[in-house]
Amino acid sequence: MELATEETESIENREIGGPEEGAEIIELEEGAEIIELEEGAEIIELEEGAEIIELEERAEIIELEEIDLSKNIEVIEEEVEEKSKSQLIKMAGELRDRRNELNQKASRRATLRDRLNDETRNRVDKAHSHREKRDELNGSVQSAKDGRDEMNHSASELFKGVSNKKKEPGSKKEKSVAVLEKEIESLEFRQQTEVMTGGTERKLIEKITDLKDKCSEREKQLEKDREVGEKKRQAEHARGKASALHREMIRLANEAQIEHNKMIECYRLADQVRNEADEIHARFIHAQELADFHHDWFIKVQKKLRKMDKSDESSRQSMREAAREEAKREGEEIYEKFKKGQSLGTEDLMKLQKSGLL
Repeated sequence: MELATEETESIENREIGGPEEGAEIIELEEGAEIIELEEGAEIIELEEGAEIIELEERAEIIELEEIDLSKNIEVIEEEVEEKSKSQLIKMAGELRDRRNELNQKASRRATLRDRLNDETRNRVDKAHSHREKRDELNGSVQSAKDGRDEMNHSASELFKGVSNKKKEPGSKKEKSVAVLEKEIESLEFRQQTEVMTGGTERKLIEKITDLKDKCSEREKQLEKDREVGEKKRQAEHARGKASALHREMIRLANEAQIEHNKMIECYRLADQVRNEADEIHARFIHAQELADFHHDWFIKVQKKLRKMDKSDESSRQSMREAAREEAKREGEEIYEKFKKGQSLGTEDLMKLQKSGLL
């Protein structure tokens, strides 16, 4: 029986959190996929706490009584030809009894071998079932990943639209939020790095405060912008769906890894049981060969005995025919005496009757 073998799929279990509010969605680079479907990839261990169902080791220890070779009947063909009938009858009984004993041992080994082969098939069937579940889950993982990537892309595009809207000035006289923030950043840098007199620094702080107030007012105006608000809401919704799909992908990936581990364990145990079955089969063959040896010699001795019986019967038949011929000859002699008028005694009459002439 040839068991299926295959390379394992790599599963990364690092959860990628959703972005902060307002932050740009970062798309995953190629190669950072949760499920690597290429063959030959290394198995990544599951996160701590992930459920792993351990299959119980087979507790049964197979014990078979060893065959005592000293009980085998030694047979030498030349000696069989020289043995008497009584010796051959005794040998035939011993060969028959030893054959029956060995047949029982062979039968027990065959029964155990067949049971182990059934167990092997059952474990392989379970392994195939786990493999099908794993492949199905891997397909679901890929679907969840595709959906997540699609939502991430959608959110990125929407947030990009919001960002572009921020760069637009409210009117011809108003500076954009981006320009105001850049000016504030420049003035704060001057405050931190340049040495100023008290009056100069106070004026600089007042200017920074004024710019921050303008920037805050401009952002409030942008928040009221319906188009920006709608895009931001859609982006947040897409980001939420991407996070949910990512969590679902992680859950499915963990389940796929569990099914893969179960499949590997079933194949391992199937190999173990199959090896035991092969060992028992070899022991069955040994017992059966010994039983066949004793059976063949039992048949040969039985044929020898039948041949001897036929020979004895032939000798007895010849003796009976010789006795009948002798009785007939004596009867004819007595009958000739009777025809000549000679007197016959009781013994003569009995012989005459035995010959069938009377």
